[in-house]
Amino acid sequence: MKMNTKKLVLNAVLLGIGLVLHQIEPAIFGIKPDMTLIMLFTIFIINKGDYKSCLIAGVVAGIFSGMTTTFPGGQIPNVLDKLITTNITYVIMMLIYKVPFISKLQEKTQDLILSCLILSLGTVISGFTFLTSAQILVGLPGDFSMLFMAVVVPAVIINLFVGLLVFKFIHVTMRRVSFQS
Repeated sequence: MKMNTKKLVLNAVLLGIGLVLHQIEPAIFGIKPDMTLIMLFTIFIINKGDYKSCLIAGVVAGIFSGMTTTFPGGQIPNVLDKLITTNITYVIMMLIYKVPFISKLQEKTQDLILSCLILSLGTVISGFTFLTSAQILVGLPGDFSMLFMAVVVPAVIINLFVGLLVFKFIHVTMRRVSFQS
């Protein structure tokens, strides 16, 4: 399988932007949206079924998240989280594409539905995976279910809204510069 140079460069730029934004973004209601996760899911949708590109982006996103984490001992849980999330979310995305009524929709509508589902489900998977691996490897500063409800659920809502704005911005920019992979 041949990798497209344009696609690799776009993925690298998006992950780099995600890293910088994740580092400088303020917390919203005490929770920082994971911009590397949002960019990872945007890369999934742009790459439409290219597992190799998605997996590479997932590994890089995990490393970037590990580098910028504020969670004590969160480096390894971040890498594990992104690897597991990448694989599960990729399978979910491929299953969504096979749903008959979604496959018959226009590409723009497909991307919107896929964005909403992937951003929501992917953030839940990521949060659950991160908390589980952190609990096993370094311990949690509280009850798992309490942390899930206090951190992951609001993060899903924030990532959904921020992610849809970011995806729309990237989509418009790609169209304006006539980007074709």
